[in-house]
Amino acid sequence: MITLLTYPPAFGQFSGSPFCIKAAHLLNLSGQRWRRENTLDPRMMPHQKLPVIRAEDQLIADSDMIRSYLEAQGARFDSGLSEMDKSTSRAFIRMAEEHLYFHIVLDRWGDDLAWPEIRETYFASVPKLVRRMVARRIRKNLLAAMYVQGLGRFTSEQRLARLEPDLEAIVTRLWQNRFLFGDRPTAADASVGPMLGAAISSPGETALSNRIKENAVLMGYVSRVEEMLA
Repeated sequence: MITLLTYPPAFGQFSGSPFCIKAAHLLNLSGQRWRRENTLDPRMMPHQKLPVIRAEDQLIADSDMIRSYLEAQGARFDSGLSEMDKSTSRAFIRMAEEHLYFHIVLDRWGDDLAWPEIRETYFASVPKLVRRMVARRIRKNLLAAMYVQGLGRFTSEQRLARLEPDLEAIVTRLWQNRFLFGDRPTAADASVGPMLGAAISSPGETALSNRIKENAVLMGYVSRVEEMLA
């Protein structure tokens, strides 16, 4: 049986990390038997990040590598999709994981009102005596990296304006479909759904979470994707 090494549940979600949720969806869609193992300390993992799966006496890190492993075992996440749709699926996955994700990071780590809950959730395994000091240092480094990356230079309103075409693209795909590419979930849903879910479940109230919550198409989609783990 495969073991999914994942961050624990947080903010009402399967995990505090949308990438861990993605891995869980891929495992479900693959038909493989699996179980979860929670940890807050990924330092012993291959990339010092989660998710990781333990399968056949090996550790497989990174959600894309997990997908590749499952496909090598026979999973066909995009079965029935045309080559054009597979190309579009790839673009949607990258849009969610390389753009939307970093807005979620800034909503969680950059908002002073949300920060106390984030700190106590993400750093719960750090002794309380040094938790604030450790968390403060990591937060400072992360926000500095986001400034270098570019998004950290924008206001929340500017970031939302940059995200708006992405959200509209998702709504367009969903206008007549239950999932992004039809009536059944594919690999793109395993990425896009958890990112939207993470955005609306983040502590506090953000421009992004409000934008998603006011859209019935997006909210219905998030609910359908979350039901895949119910």
